[in-house]
Amino acid sequence: MLEINKLSVKYDNIRVLHYISMQIRKGEMVALIGANGAGKTTVLRTISGLLKAESGEILFEGKDITKMSSHNIVASGIVHVPEGRQIFTKMTIEENLKLGAYLQRDKSVMKRNFEKVFSLFPILKQRLHQQAGTLSGGEQQMLAIGRALLGNPKLLLLDEPSMGLSPIMTQQVFSVLESLKKEGITMLLVEQNAYEALEISDRAYILETGNITLEGRSSDLIQDPNVKKAYLGGD
Repeated sequence: MLEINKLSVKYDNIRVLHYISMQIRKGEMVALIGANGAGKTTVLRTISGLLKAESGEILFEGKDITKMSSHNIVASGIVHVPEGRQIFTKMTIEENLKLGAYLQRDKSVMKRNFEKVFSLFPILKQRLHQQAGTLSGGEQQMLAIGRALLGNPKLLLLDEPSMGLSPIMTQQVFSVLESLKKEGITMLLVEQNAYEALEISDRAYILETGNITLEGRSSDLIQDPNVKKAYLGGD
């Protein structure tokens, strides 16, 4: 579904991604793991068109989207849940959710997507007319994911969905991601909680200072001594 070939990205003449290659197949959840500053967010922002590649290509469903505008990338089916949630705090929950569906013209699909979001996050339905900024951090993350689902994504990009959340809320968010995985939604997950990310994903890539240093099945990587030592708190 998504193929990244020798992607290089610069910030102000400093290369932050060094000719990386990745692949995500339809229905997979793929984790991208690495330390702060490794370039994980840069990967997501480049896929979604917020950053432009220096070189290389990004193919989505066989189509080159490397130079496509972010608006058209969203229209093609790639939806990004950004780091820090970035909801509209002075708007209501309902208004935030409707923004996620702004490209959807089929009212029956929109209704079905709203029902899906409310089944995953009942609290959003209960507080539909509440200002989004009054929600807790965990509830705001639910809103950010719900807003993305209303875009009817073929590929969902998730940037640090557990950041700043309590352990209980983190488990709730990962439980939702597991539900989405069972529904067959394709996901690329950037997550500092490496153990949880490897537990839930099918495959993973390890990114270090802009380079892919390891890749494989998540069940294998979670047992890898180097991965354990660097990311899982193992000896």
